[in-house]
Amino acid sequence: MNLDRHAIPGSEREPVPGAKAVAPADPNASIEATVVLKRRSPDEFGACVRRAVDAWPGARLSRDEFANRFSADPADCSAVRAFAKANGLQVAGEDTAAHTIRLSGTVAAFSAAFGVELHTYDYHGGSYRGRVGSVHVPESLASVVVAVLGLDDRPQASPHFRIRKALGKVAPRAQGASFDPVQIAKLYGFPAGAKATGQCIAVIELGGGYKDADLQAYFSGLGVPVPEVVAVSVDSAQNAPTGSVDGPDGEVMLDIEVAGAVATGAKIAVYFAPNTDAGFLDAITAAIHDTTNKPSVISISWGSAESTWTKQATAAFDAAFQAAATLGITVTAASGDSGSSDGQNSGNHADFPCSSSYALACGGTKVAVSGQTLSGETVWNETASDEGATGGGVSAVFALPAWQKGLSATSTSGVATPLAHRGVPDVAGNADPETGYAVRIDGTDTVLGGTSAVAPLWAALIALANAAAGTNAGFINAKLYADASVCRDITQGNNGAFEAVKGWDACTGLGSPNGAAVVGALATNKSTVL
Repeated sequence: MNLDRHAIPGSEREPVPGAKAVAPADPNASIEATVVLKRRSPDEFGACVRRAVDAWPGARLSRDEFANRFSADPADCSAVRAFAKANGLQVAGEDTAAHTIRLSGTVAAFSAAFGVELHTYDYHGGSYRGRVGSVHVPESLASVVVAVLGLDDRPQASPHFRIRKALGKVAPRAQGASFDPVQIAKLYGFPAGAKATGQCIAVIELGGGYKDADLQAYFSGLGVPVPEVVAVSVDSAQNAPTGSVDGPDGEVMLDIEVAGAVATGAKIAVYFAPNTDAGFLDAITAAIHDTTNKPSVISISWGSAESTWTKQATAAFDAAFQAAATLGITVTAASGDSGSSDGQNSGNHADFPCSSSYALACGGTKVAVSGQTLSGETVWNETASDEGATGGGVSAVFALPAWQKGLSATSTSGVATPLAHRGVPDVAGNADPETGYAVRIDGTDTVLGGTSAVAPLWAALIALANAAAGTNAGFINAKLYADASVCRDITQGNNGAFEAVKGWDACTGLGSPNGAAVVGALATNKSTVL
């Protein structure tokens, strides 16, 4: 390694467990990567974030004001462009507000430019282009570049939905206990007749697609207006239905149908991106800084255990969510469907990106219904039937936020341990496939569950509150923790390592929504400009 090379802190990668390098990556293959630059005025930005999140309603910036104050420094952008040119790379895109530059070129050029060796790895899930160790930049860029994402193109996240297994692989809507999103909203007391007119809900998708014919049929069948749905291409990804009900189409349709059925009148903007750390980040920043669709809420139903991410990636996502907070954008994120282990061997593994303190982490419950009334609710945990369980636990990455100070996570052995780091989830909602959501995917009526349904459900509720208030609720975590009575406390059940108890817990957070109370609390929002 040349002495003038600087290893980017937190960029270290290890192979996927069980993966083996089988050959060097084709040096002539064309690839792309995202370079994340530092922000201008980081101290001032930090002060803006604190004013946006420490109290509610927080002050916030317009997108134009944010770009003027906190976009990447033009000199830093120029330095990266010059570096790219000198190393045979091209600029494929630049978003100064998101402080990212997208580069393209050959494997050989990227390897030389960033001091990495790229190989093809085979593993149980297929193959990917990967690297081991750190990404390097010249010392002249050491204070400019904070992350380089996408050199490794392993699938970074999984969709957090589960198909109900009763009566076979998928269950028709007419059989078994299931609810459409409108019925779920009624069970949770969402304001009757409320509209989200003028709002835009962004949903992030890392594969799959939707068909207009399915949307027309589904919403017409519910007797609610068909929402305006727009597809936004990120990093060349497209709305591309696979035709498979249990593939990524299930995630896309679940997100659109839950959000669109509950937040009637809202536009749904679907940001399609490749399933890599770079694509995921680029989709989120595209939604945050979208001056055309201007989403007020972002719903994320994809994620993976914190331990599967690089530190440079989690820091870049967290910084993006901080930007969302300063812009008055609420981010909802699913907490995962594999219990407290989050798909790892055992123990406590919080899911990311929901574990960012600047996201509203959404866990899962199982509902009991008497007639048209919610009669009971417990933690979603159907691991015995291999239908999953709500994610939840304590972050190993993120510090304890102010609004969670004094809380404890209670283990299934009954030991309450004070939180030392960020605890997830914050809130919850119906997620058990056995009491799941009737949706339509690729022409098939299907019942899905998973925390994937809870993120768009809460996003829709927040959109209703935004419409009622005439302004964005923005970052709401501090508000919810200060007024937990707007949630229905869940006190029964566990997700593996953690037990539900009175008050916040690491299974269902503060609880499921009392819809009208949430809207009423958030509709008092009278935020100011930073």
